[in-house]
Amino acid sequence: MSVRIDAAIAARGFDVSVSLAPGETLAVLGPNGAGKSTLLSVMAGLLRPDTGRGEVDGKVLFDLGPGVNAWTAPHRRGTALLAQEPLLFPHLSALDNVAFGPRSAGMAKVAAREAARHWLAEVDAAELAARRPGELSGGQAQRVAVARALAADPDVLLLDEPMAALDIHAAPLLRRLLKRVLAGRRAVIVTHDVLDAYVLADRVIVMEEGRITEEGPVREVLQRPRSRFAAGLAGLNLLAGTVTAAGIRSADGMEFAGHHDDPLVPGQAGVAAFPPSAVSVFLSEAHGSPRNSFRVKITDLEPHGDQIRVRAGELSADITPAASADLGLVPGLEAYFVVKAAAVSIYPA
Repeated sequence: MSVRIDAAIAARGFDVSVSLAPGETLAVLGPNGAGKSTLLSVMAGLLRPDTGRGEVDGKVLFDLGPGVNAWTAPHRRGTALLAQEPLLFPHLSALDNVAFGPRSAGMAKVAAREAARHWLAEVDAAELAARRPGELSGGQAQRVAVARALAADPDVLLLDEPMAALDIHAAPLLRRLLKRVLAGRRAVIVTHDVLDAYVLADRVIVMEEGRITEEGPVREVLQRPRSRFAAGLAGLNLLAGTVTAAGIRSADGMEFAGHHDDPLVPGQAGVAAFPPSAVSVFLSEAHGSPRNSFRVKITDLEPHGDQIRVRAGELSADITPAASADLGLVPGLEAYFVVKAAAVSIYPA
């Protein structure tokens, strides 16, 4: 059995079709305002689409459109939503917070508290059972929130940037915990962190302006991105254009040489991807071995590890601080970005 969501909301420009296989974790990536949280809200029953249909293992979550108006209440959907903030009941202990879901489903109090102890132990929070939310750190509270979501035994677990509000020490701990508890469980996780997708998800979708622009296995999408947003997440430069015999011709007529693994047909849409580390920066046009050289105007310089990331609009190069100083790079300066063809991967768009 599986999950299938088709939903459209005209006022938000939202029109998405998503499926989820048994035991699969899906990561949802995209810029702010892309519709990621809207998708979770539709699945959870917190937002009603104009039209569409949603099913989980044959159970209809909603069926809306001309002549149909089926709607399952949020608490009957078999979904559990874990938000950025833990949203624990402040007057209840951690144990009773986790027991709330089973109790709401009709489980006896003793059995519900036993289930709560089990899930607190699963998230390494058994020692927090008697504490109230005001006595918990951010990381502890989020672990209790994970236990509360799992104790409800959801058919689909929905996570809306669960690491976003945590500090740099708590986030890795929660990520490792989620890696363990999500194994074999259907889940959808909205995130801005590419590491979450790599560590937690089997498959990824990229959303932009209410639409899905890319989807597929995590490594495939992030290693061979077809959208500028995914390329930025993966730390790659991306140039779109038309495939030529040698590589890619951009919309402004620039020829860009590279290599490809897929069979490509000249004239079809394609993209060229290359890492900033493969880009050299010169003040005059380079000559010599066949390379891609194009004139740019520097828009920004910023630290990037032990390198300087030189930005020129939507393209970037990583060079040493010494090289940046020798070249006298400053925003507004015109320069040349040079990339060897061997460092450029070209594939169909």
